[in-house]
Amino acid sequence: MDFELNEEQQMLREVSRSMLSTACPPQLIRTLADAAHDVDDKLWQRGCELGWSSLIVPEDLGGAGQGLVELCLVAEEIGRAAAPGPYVETALVAAAAAAGGAPSALVDQLAEGSVRATVVDTPDLVHAAGASEIALVLDGEPRLVRLASTHRHTTIDQTRGWYSVDLDEVTETIPLTIDGARWRDAMTVLTAADALGSGEQLLAMTVAYTTVREQFGRPIGSFQAVKHKAAEMLISLKGVRAAVYRAAMALDAHADDATLWASVAKATASDGIAQVAGDALQLHGGIGFTWEHDLHLFLRRAKVDQAVWGNASAHYEKVGALVSTHHEA
Repeated sequence: MDFELNEEQQMLREVSRSMLSTACPPQLIRTLADAAHDVDDKLWQRGCELGWSSLIVPEDLGGAGQGLVELCLVAEEIGRAAAPGPYVETALVAAAAAAGGAPSALVDQLAEGSVRATVVDTPDLVHAAGASEIALVLDGEPRLVRLASTHRHTTIDQTRGWYSVDLDEVTETIPLTIDGARWRDAMTVLTAADALGSGEQLLAMTVAYTTVREQFGRPIGSFQAVKHKAAEMLISLKGVRAAVYRAAMALDAHADDATLWASVAKATASDGIAQVAGDALQLHGGIGFTWEHDLHLFLRRAKVDQAVWGNASAHYEKVGALVSTHHEA
């Protein structure tokens, strides 16, 4: 399978990375966290101007008509920057609304980013619900709801707001004619892509630190043991990347085994990025444990990505069940 990006995909990644590197510094993340805000309005607007919110909405409905692969590229860069805000959720909900027969006015609002949205896995832990007007609920009959009651939780993740929502207290419900399982798989893969981005940033920070931190008159990055550990981090990331984009391609192609690959991607990311995070912390030494260092922003984000939308154990079990069913058939 060809995992090379085409020219448009490369441009999407580069433009997204460039914008986030300048518009979403760690200080912005810390400021929003201190104020308990989910979104920076200027950053949100810049993401919408890049077309993130309409990325996978069909062209005949005013979107870019791209696929999950392209949205995963955006999710990866968002994770790399530890950017706050329900960017990929709003994009996914816009596409689900368009596919499921929601009112065209709402689809337009979601696609242009004037209405923010999130996706509910469990009502006890919903990303950016406080800044979202709409939620896509995938349990039972897929539906859009207008949120009325949310409660912000204190979590280890300093880069994002997490909430509980009361699905019995909503102001409007819009049924959707979509396959809820497919959209759940898509959100699962996007979470793995976010974790991949966080892992890539952890490796970049680690390499940068080990090239300037000296012991015995030499950068610690010149020591063989440190080189080996960094190489292991890179290998883990390559494995996660292959699993994430293999799953995204399967979902875009509506392949019969797309659910299997979505679980492979999430299980691989949950385990692989956790290992990368642990290695990054170890190689940073004492400074990695300090609040002032930015490392913990990515460590904590990766830890939450590991847990939401199914942890590694749950997805390994799902993979096993799917493989057994396939062999029996």
